[in-house]
Amino acid sequence: MRMRVEGPVTPGLRMESADGRRLVLTQGGVPVLFARQRVTWYGLHYARTGRYVSPLAPLRSERARTVAEFADPGSEEWTERWAAHAGAALRAADDGPLHEGEWHLAPDADRWFVDGNWPKLLAHDPDRGHLTWFGYGDPVEDARDLLPLRALSHPEAPRVKAYRRQYREGILPPVFAWWISGLNSPVVLDGHDRLTAALAEGGRPRVLLLSRAMDAARIALWSERPVMEYEKRVAALEGPLAPARAAHQSRDLAAQLQAIDRSPALTRAWPFPGGPAAWDAAAAAHVPGWAPDVDR
Repeated sequence: MRMRVEGPVTPGLRMESADGRRLVLTQGGVPVLFARQRVTWYGLHYARTGRYVSPLAPLRSERARTVAEFADPGSEEWTERWAAHAGAALRAADDGPLHEGEWHLAPDADRWFVDGNWPKLLAHDPDRGHLTWFGYGDPVEDARDLLPLRALSHPEAPRVKAYRRQYREGILPPVFAWWISGLNSPVVLDGHDRLTAALAEGGRPRVLLLSRAMDAARIALWSERPVMEYEKRVAALEGPLAPARAAHQSRDLAAQLQAIDRSPALTRAWPFPGGPAAWDAAAAAHVPGWAPDVDR
């Protein structure tokens, strides 16, 4: 789903930055996540403050069953219904990430999530940790593809157990995540307990990813090469199988162009008031003792 948002200019949930690769995610003016990118650009260190609150109201089982009755879970219509639900809720939220511009809320177009990394979330999700971007010499458990904004609940917690039943019934709603380019990772906007439930059942959650949409000029630029290659391949086709092969090439091009259209644009970050010194003071106050090694 693509949506045009007219406001606000400054959202309640936003990234702020200061020199020295310093980042902080704030919600209603309160820091919920501090991060420092490593000087080598191999990853970042983060620290959650425990103050994050989902901008979406809790999902009741009745809604999950109603959506599943109208559309097969996982189908395009099912996905569109949940995207419309989350889009409307985010538009109405004072403490969400939407600000003026074009946005996408859709399944992951870039195939970001690696299947083997999902189990690491239940086994290794510290409040103060490290995300590796390339894995060179880093612990294997740091290669995670999704960053929760609060600690995950125990798999036997009551709400998680209710969602586990929904997972077994095949009606579990998706997890709503937000792609943040400065973290080079999506974060969980809503659905921490649904995430835990799916993983505790040995499965994988369905994820709808919120991101800023690229502008038309950049989409056109990125589309030039695949279109030129498609035209060359189709022009070279000969023989009785040429029409079938051309149809296959057309479907492949359509998939490539759709992926380009859904590719996330850079996440906007606002300047952190007071710069690096104020950021250091805020980190010391909200996550005391956190001293990330960012020089390697």
